[in-house]
Amino acid sequence: MEKILYLAHTDSNGSLPKPALEALTAAMELSKKLGGASLSVGLIGASIDAAAQAIGGCGAAKLYGAAGAELGVSRYSTDAAAAEALAKAAGATLIVAPGTTRFARAIPGVTARLGGRIDTRVTGLLAEGNTLKVQRWYYRQRMMSTQSRAQRPWVLLVDSGVFPAYSGPASSPSVESVTVALPALKTKTLGVEQATTGPQTIRPDARMLLVAGAGWTKKQSDGQLHIKDAEALIINFLEKTRASLGSSKSLVDQTGEGHEVISILTHLNQIGQTGSTPRHAKGLSTCCHGEEPHAVGWRFINERRAINLDANCGWAQGKADVVYIADAFAVMKRVNELL
Repeated sequence: MEKILYLAHTDSNGSLPKPALEALTAAMELSKKLGGASLSVGLIGASIDAAAQAIGGCGAAKLYGAAGAELGVSRYSTDAAAAEALAKAAGATLIVAPGTTRFARAIPGVTARLGGRIDTRVTGLLAEGNTLKVQRWYYRQRMMSTQSRAQRPWVLLVDSGVFPAYSGPASSPSVESVTVALPALKTKTLGVEQATTGPQTIRPDARMLLVAGAGWTKKQSDGQLHIKDAEALIINFLEKTRASLGSSKSLVDQTGEGHEVISILTHLNQIGQTGSTPRHAKGLSTCCHGEEPHAVGWRFINERRAINLDANCGWAQGKADVVYIADAFAVMKRVNELL
């Protein structure tokens, strides 16, 4: 019978991040699908007491903890040592962990130390009898693969936004402390510094995604460019709704072509075939044509709406739930007034 270890790290405040709570739901579902395979929990952090209490009602048979000041920050050497120690203590054959930046850097090395195999960006867990199969997307979410492995331990890094976050009862479980042989530390974290000083535009956990297309920077009905007006409308909307901002490739590429652009957009905002694939609950596309390279980035948006003056644009051909045939400048100005 499989032994499942749910592995997670705490945030700086001692709680579990949302991707970790989603991965816990995946581990619990997997335990049920595999005929009641044993489930244990392994937590890493400076202090794990609050995290352990928050998920104490998940039904895990055992809860292991690796705690200490050195484990409170993201560092490959300490994270790898802690994860390896927890995996060995649990005797896990399957390890389910969130695909956070911290774990994506450390867990592959842990897998090599354990002599196992790893699959990242997992978006689905299936069970046929006692055989586990996982699903992954390839080629910018155009192809989905269903695959299985015989090698154990098998490590699965679960993508965020696929499973609902765990919201079960809290309790005060018994935590078995695991001793970690930490290597000599060569780095020291002094603090965290913001990368940018402008308005925050990328919010992965936002309920809504606003996408700006190249139409914002074209000549409008009066024959003039209104790029600063477009920027003000977009920033105003983001501040009022706390939405995240995406962009089409054609718009962010204008920066390198010497054209006047919307200053808050970078290639980090780019979504679509050559950008990211967000998972927000709602999406509003403005001044985008909705052709395939761009629309593929909306594959996991639950409710899609678009504003475009062209009634024959790609969004109107079944790629959006609602299409407003209107001037995006006028619509967004009115929306901001209503907000």
